[in-house]
Amino acid sequence: MPGWSAAARGLTPIPPQTEGPFYPQPADRPADTDRDLVKIEGAVREAGGEVLHLTGRVVGPGGKPLPGRAVEIWQCDAGGRYHHPRDGCAAERDPAFQGFGRTVTDGEGGFRFRTIRPVPYPGRTPHIHARIARPDGTWLTTQLYVAGDPGNARDWIFRRLGARGQAAASMELARNAGGDWETAIDIVL
Repeated sequence: MPGWSAAARGLTPIPPQTEGPFYPQPADRPADTDRDLVKIEGAVREAGGEVLHLTGRVVGPGGKPLPGRAVEIWQCDAGGRYHHPRDGCAAERDPAFQGFGRTVTDGEGGFRFRTIRPVPYPGRTPHIHARIARPDGTWLTTQLYVAGDPGNARDWIFRRLGARGQAAASMELARNAGGDWETAIDIVL
C-alpha cells in the first residue's frame, strides 16, 4: 500500500474546495450510505468501474490524529454520472453504485472506504469529493485527485490550488495483490 502522504508533503493542510452542485442533501441520499459505495445493501450486483480502497487519517496541523470525525465522500459513477437528481449527464446512472458514503474516524483518526477509481466527465479531471467534520463543529469540504492524471493540467479547480495544495489533495494510487486500486491519504485540517 502507498505510504501515508503527510510525511511526504510536510503536513500541509488540505485546501478547502467547492462541494460542487451534486452534494447529496439528506433527501437525495441513497438509502445505503455506509463506507462501501461499490455494493448496495440488498443489491444483486456490484457497481461498474475499478474498485478503489481509499484509506486515510484525519489529523491536525501537528499530525495529531483526530478520532470521532465524520468523513463523507461522493463521486460520479463509472459512466460520469452523479447519484443526484440535478445531474443532467446523458449517460445512464449505474443503479449499483451508491455514490455517497459516510464513516467516522477511529481512535487513530483512520477511515476507510471501498469505492471506485474516479473517472473524468466533461470539464473535470477524476476526483472524489470529501467533507470532514472539524473539531469546532464546522465542516471542511475538499476534493481528492488522482496524482499524475493527465486531466489535472486541464482542470481549472485543480490548477488554482497551486503546487502545495495540489500535492495535499492528490492520491497516489497503486494496485494491490488482488488487482484492485488502493491509496492512503492523510487529510490535514
